[in-house]
Amino acid sequence: MIPVTATQVLLAGALDLLIGDPAWLPHPVRFIGRAISACENALRRFCSTPRGERLAGVVLVLVIVLPVYLLAALATDFLNRTAAAGMTVIGPLVLVFLIAQTIAARELISSVKGVVDAIGTGDLEAGRRNVSMIVGRDTKTLNEQGVLKAAIESLAENLSDGVVAPLFYLALGGLPLALAYKAVNTLDSMVGYKNARYLNFGRAAARLDDAANYIPARITGFLIVAAVFAYGLVKKPGSVFGEMCHAYAIMRRDGRNHTSPNSGVPEAAMAGALRVRFGGPSTYGGILVEKPWIGDAGNSDYQESARTALLLASLASIMATALAAAAAALWSL
Repeated sequence: MIPVTATQVLLAGALDLLIGDPAWLPHPVRFIGRAISACENALRRFCSTPRGERLAGVVLVLVIVLPVYLLAALATDFLNRTAAAGMTVIGPLVLVFLIAQTIAARELISSVKGVVDAIGTGDLEAGRRNVSMIVGRDTKTLNEQGVLKAAIESLAENLSDGVVAPLFYLALGGLPLALAYKAVNTLDSMVGYKNARYLNFGRAAARLDDAANYIPARITGFLIVAAVFAYGLVKKPGSVFGEMCHAYAIMRRDGRNHTSPNSGVPEAAMAGALRVRFGGPSTYGGILVEKPWIGDAGNSDYQESARTALLLASLASIMATALAAAAAALWSL
């Protein structure tokens, strides 16, 4: 294990919230994505059967995740050595920058806010375009409520994948484990589909991603419930316990109402927090999919709910960073 310090976690979290992931800066995930595409093209030349595709998928996972971990470990060791030798202050700064690139709180919140703001100005087409960048379903025929519902669902799901999970693995095994997780998550987003092309080839990536996200997804659900409590202390102090208990109850009741073993937990917690309903019929590639319902149809103001969801996600992100820093501090004792 290559530990990370509490100070590094806090500085990285602050840096992510400050600058996010500007397109002009190099980002590890972009290099990982290119490596996945190149390896997929090479491996597919040697597999023509379902069994061969499954084996090639396992090889793909190994040749992507292990080098990412090892390279990150070498980089971390080098940067720590330069700092210990008092050679330069650049090493620690570069390490904090690399750690910040594993977290995507600002990008997540900004992308969802772009959807909410577009709908708020009455520009449905812009809302559809913006939400199409963060969800997999067809968006061209969605009404305002459908656009906002899709954005909130994506916010809850990606709060786990993009914020809580990287921080969890960062606290557990430093930058190498956090970047290895990002590699697993990128693999799943690129090849982990249940369609004719990737059903066999992407099976290993999809299953590894499910395993890697099992604990973080449940932590995310509890963080959303905790964020309801914190938000309620300011907004609705008289009903804070009732709101928190409702979010928790819906998370427990509907957390399994999802095709993913993990995504339903944070989505259910968010649905309970906002008193809205997710799921239901959606189209993917022109095919209608009947998804299980999550939550109860109580609140019909999805625009206000979406803005509240952004606040809850921001609070949960801050809490997750604080917990990761606390865990890193305990590891160092």
